[in-house]
Amino acid sequence: MLQKDNLKFGLVLGFLAPVLGFATYYLVKFRLFTVKEFFEVLMMQKSLISGIISICLLADAIVFTIYINRQKDKTAAGIFIATCLYALVALGFKWFA
Repeated sequence: MLQKDNLKFGLVLGFLAPVLGFATYYLVKFRLFTVKEFFEVLMMQKSLISGIISICLLADAIVFTIYINRQKDKTAAGIFIATCLYALVALGFKWFA
């Protein structure tokens, strides 16, 4: 499965990797809070959201690097597209929230 070279597969990986990064960030930094309390803190301090999204995009960078090194360019392109979309969301939160 990891040997696939497919744009759709890359998009799926590109959207899932930051979610896993977000879960890891929560477990490392905010494990004392319940998930509900964590989201309440995020809603009160919206400036944290863009920073957290940016950190979560490191997971995409890792997956992207793996697929580039394996020369799976279509999958890497999908991951890159998803990363760009996440980055636009982060910028939107930074500028408009």
